[in-house]
Amino acid sequence: MRLSVLDQSTIVAGRAPAESIRETLELARHCEALGYARYWLAEHHNSDAVAGAAPEVLMAAIAATTRRIRVGSAGIMLPHYSALKVAEQFRVLEAIAPGRIDMGLGRAPGSDGLTAHALNPNAAVAAEHFPALVRDLLAWVAGEALVERHPFRDIRAQPAGPTVPEAWILGSSDYGAQVAAHFGLPYCFAHFITDGKGAAEAISLYRDSFRPSTRWPSPHASVCVWAVAADTPEEAERLYSSRALWRLYRDRGTFVAMPSPEEAAAHPWTETERARADKLRARAIVGTGAQVAAQLHRLADELGVQEVAVLSTAHDPAARRRSYTLMAEACGLRPEDVALAAD
Repeated sequence: MRLSVLDQSTIVAGRAPAESIRETLELARHCEALGYARYWLAEHHNSDAVAGAAPEVLMAAIAATTRRIRVGSAGIMLPHYSALKVAEQFRVLEAIAPGRIDMGLGRAPGSDGLTAHALNPNAAVAAEHFPALVRDLLAWVAGEALVERHPFRDIRAQPAGPTVPEAWILGSSDYGAQVAAHFGLPYCFAHFITDGKGAAEAISLYRDSFRPSTRWPSPHASVCVWAVAADTPEEAERLYSSRALWRLYRDRGTFVAMPSPEEAAAHPWTETERARADKLRARAIVGTGAQVAAQLHRLADELGVQEVAVLSTAHDPAARRRSYTLMAEACGLRPEDVALAAD
């Protein structure tokens, strides 16, 4: 099982959002040293919970300050943008770190409807044409001609080079699975968004519908999960309490900075809230490094995926780094694994 990282640059209570960006840069270097295969950056807008609004900018900073780990987007919300502009951005990224760039693409807005409209007044229409946007982007980023009679067929995305970013389709429903299968691309299911609901069905649909491509003659599936590890089960539960309260707010449609464990302990939980929290906890991946590693391996086996990306959030950045350290050690990662991932 290959192990990777998803980072949303989570905003935490009591610290400025800009600090979350700097913590992301530090965590990327830390995870490279541990042997993680990929470091992926999320895209969210107009949020008091997530600072990662421009994954392509963060990717450039991380790619320039690391040597071996793959760096990618999870994802670029394509309906917000021109496919040509995204192709140019990723051609530049590929020039910065040849052979280490992943281009994860999504269709969801990553924001509310009004914000999506502010980013692109035609976003809703563009979302309906997502497969065509993917088709054009793949051609431009690979330096290939667009389809016959395309009005932009003579346009090229620069800078050209000998290597091409690795394209992925991301999703939390059957739609993304079908798009990935149609283009013969690897697919990553956002388990952390749905708490696993629909994962098996989407991945099965992806495999059954997969059309082989030159780069991927067979399907390649991954899943992204939320998990936290600590030195003791008790400390892991304490760290998880921040996530539990944050999810309570999120499920009500309120996106706030991640509270501290102390804030979570002081929250006046109602019986309804506690029941909801208990249901979420039953599906959460929380524990010591060995306990989390066992759950990750079990999930990968159940879904039949080759890779697992982990989103680990904590109010304390040191605790978050420790979480990734414990998972890496328990999963047997080695720094040389990163070099293999980049080959």
